[in-house]
Amino acid sequence: MNSYVIWVNLAPGARDLDFLEAVKAYCGHFIREGQMEKYRIQRRKFGFGPESLGEFMLTLDFRDLTQMDQAFDAAARRSGELERLHHEVYSRVTGFKSGLFRDFPDPVREV
Repeated sequence: MNSYVIWVNLAPGARDLDFLEAVKAYCGHFIREGQMEKYRIQRRKFGFGPESLGEFMLTLDFRDLTQMDQAFDAAARRSGELERLHHEVYSRVTGFKSGLFRDFPDPVREV
């Protein structure tokens, strides 16, 4: 599994539950299209964790990099319903940071 991890803060004036609904709609689109396996959204608890990473963490899970590329290609078109859904998420956040992680050890690793 390949995980694209995103850390963000809410933009000024953005409501947390509106952000949650926007993420559900956006990620749900990719899942329905077979371009993502699952996602998870978490919020920092009691202020624990590095402030530099943001209050929210989204983990988007992809079967492999081919599936991830399909999702990124779809998002890169920047048009239609997917662009509207992206705007609903991105307009509510600030301080975007991301990273790409994989299960370890890799399934293909020889021991």
